[in-house]
Amino acid sequence: MITLIKFAVNCMMKSENGRFISMKVVGLVTEYNPFHNGHKYHIEEAKKSSCADYAIAVMSGDFVQRGAPAVIDKYSRAEMAIKGGADLVLELPVCYATASAEYFALGAVSLLDKLGIVDSLCFGSECGDISSLKEVAGILAGTTEEYDKQLLSYVKEGLTYPAAREKAITAYLRSGNASHSTDPEQAARVLSSPNNILGMEYIKAIHSLSSPLRPVTIQRKTAGYHEKELSQAYPDRGPAGNQAGNQQEDKHSPSSVISSATAIRTILQSSREVPGLSPVTASVPDAVYEILVSDYHKTYPITWEDFSSIIKYKLLSEDRNLLNGYVDMSGDLADRIKKNSIYACTMEELALRLKTKNLTLTRINRALTHILLNIRKTSLKQYCQNGYTSYARVLGIKKESSHLLRRITDIGRIPVITKVAKAEKQIDPLAMQMLSEDLFAAHLYNQAVYEKYGTPLPNEYQRGILIV
Repeated sequence: MITLIKFAVNCMMKSENGRFISMKVVGLVTEYNPFHNGHKYHIEEAKKSSCADYAIAVMSGDFVQRGAPAVIDKYSRAEMAIKGGADLVLELPVCYATASAEYFALGAVSLLDKLGIVDSLCFGSECGDISSLKEVAGILAGTTEEYDKQLLSYVKEGLTYPAAREKAITAYLRSGNASHSTDPEQAARVLSSPNNILGMEYIKAIHSLSSPLRPVTIQRKTAGYHEKELSQAYPDRGPAGNQAGNQQEDKHSPSSVISSATAIRTILQSSREVPGLSPVTASVPDAVYEILVSDYHKTYPITWEDFSSIIKYKLLSEDRNLLNGYVDMSGDLADRIKKNSIYACTMEELALRLKTKNLTLTRINRALTHILLNIRKTSLKQYCQNGYTSYARVLGIKKESSHLLRRITDIGRIPVITKVAKAEKQIDPLAMQMLSEDLFAAHLYNQAVYEKYGTPLPNEYQRGILIV
């Protein structure tokens, strides 16, 4: 009864005359690397599908989940997000932002859950069917030792973990040992797409944390997650990917183009001057394009190569046992690092040298990111045991949505950090350790920006909340 009452209160806010009015908030877990029309579509549809008045984005900071620095800094991306429809942008602690899908989801869901005002979590997926995602997520959460043995056998055969999991779940469902009537082929199809997999991790995290958050999904439009070419205008789409009522009228609408972030980053990283950015004009909102143009070759693009000397120094200076202590590292990968020459190669070439059938490039890049940022297994274990996320760090907020912070402060179960200098008085030592990792990552990123472009960015103690 108490939980139900609290949930009802969470969905209310006081108006100026002191009366309570309904308020619904949807949570989004994002990277916006960079923000594009697909993200704008997601925010709009998330609000519609969850009947929400506000959208809170939990966004990765200066390093992202695929194991790489963000192409542009977190404050620029927060500004893009707010101008694109988000009401509040919070930073996902770097230990989760750079982690595997499981910990990425647990960190983000725990943060949204503790805010106390969020009632749903909306994510994009290839299938767009929340029932299928829940069903397969339930299977993965309740698998048996027999499934684990099957999974390990496929990994030993040389399959990557995602491929091995897909085959193992199919075999598990066909064996008759599963207490599910799910079609094996359907489960395999769901598991074959990256956003479906991440969506299932959100669902598993909600269940694991006993959170009242309601999972909602919308189907991704047009561009695939790893698509390397920019999309063209689609005559059957209106603004932000909605179905157009008048095809002729929307045929050349810039906002009808949804390209992958991968394709957009390729243009940003390969162009040599501002006119070279013009191909992405149709793929991003106007406000985002203005930021991209104004900051180009001043603060971005930043790539893995900008950290090459630092990461190679650490690989050379630390022994196998020290390397093995970082998140996503294994004894096998540590041995391969020590046996391989890391001198005359790019970071991309180094990752390819370290890759094996059992070690994906993403896993390797995440491990290298954790070495760079000093994120160790022992620390991550402590954070998880302490409730995962211990603070809500505010990056930016829409001016007219500032009351969201007051509501979180009033009824949330987590400290809200608006000024880093005061954080030590708000959070315990372990949480301060987690925040220190965020600050180190940001300052390291800022140093890379300065070394590359000569542009000094304010350090985290000088930064205030971005109000748009």
